[in-house]
Amino acid sequence: MTKSLAIGIDIGGTNTTFGLVNREGEILFKGGISTPAYEHIADYIAALMEGIMPAVASAGIENIEGIGVGAPNGNYFTGEIAFAPNLPWKGIIPLAKLISEAMNLKVTLTNDAKAAAIGEMIYGKAKGMKNFIQVTLGTGLGSGFVANGQLIYGHDGFAGELGHVTAVRNGRKCGCGRFGCLETYASATGIVRSAEELLAGTNDETPLRALQGKITARDIHLAAENGDLFSLALFEYTGMILGETLADAVAITSPEAIIFFGGLANAGNLIIEPTQKHMEANLLPIYQNKIKLCQSALDGSNAAILGASALVW
Repeated sequence: MTKSLAIGIDIGGTNTTFGLVNREGEILFKGGISTPAYEHIADYIAALMEGIMPAVASAGIENIEGIGVGAPNGNYFTGEIAFAPNLPWKGIIPLAKLISEAMNLKVTLTNDAKAAAIGEMIYGKAKGMKNFIQVTLGTGLGSGFVANGQLIYGHDGFAGELGHVTAVRNGRKCGCGRFGCLETYASATGIVRSAEELLAGTNDETPLRALQGKITARDIHLAAENGDLFSLALFEYTGMILGETLADAVAITSPEAIIFFGGLANAGNLIIEPTQKHMEANLLPIYQNKIKLCQSALDGSNAAILGASALVW
């Protein structure tokens, strides 16, 4: 019998979600555990197995092709998580090996944003595309570059870190220790930083002023939808920096499309239209009017599991 199922595991700083997925992208079982609840990796693996094994037993392990894992700082080549700042286990963790030994299945691990790109290629908007960029606009900015039908990993597994391209020289301090990284401007936290900075320096009327100090990207999105000029200007500014940086990225891989995923991407045209405008204005003429900018087709609540499971196929 053809092995027709895969397990997808997405490890986040707050939660780990997992699911049993078929080749059509249907999630047949879904579960989760708290990531920081387990200080020791052995306890975490044990809890993960306790959550997954009932579904495996029900489906039959003989029908499962393998396991895909998306994790911060996940290295495709080594199967290790290396010095992930938002996870409870420090140093280098041989996660793929540990899960494989616990379940007796092949495990493929990669960075969470790269897993999202593979999920988009297998199940989403990039199906049939051989050249595209996946950009995750979440708490930070993750990315995956696909060229000639292959995800680009580089020689060490860490290629494609668009979030840590310097978008503004000597700009905002980034969590990575550098200054002016794209994710400090074009992410959910980045647009909030822009809002707080502008509120401190202007007297503009905006409903965001009452939320000063506790603004969220969702607040900015809702205010912009209601016509708040201050919030609309924030999306224009964010789109300008993102678009200008994407114009540089286009010159390297010449993608057919750039696909946005994540919380800030849910703003749709509020972020896509200014990004497209500023990208086009900064592209070489040979690239102009060729590249689609669009939202991911993956369901937000399940996309991480789908992306991880797609590593198996």
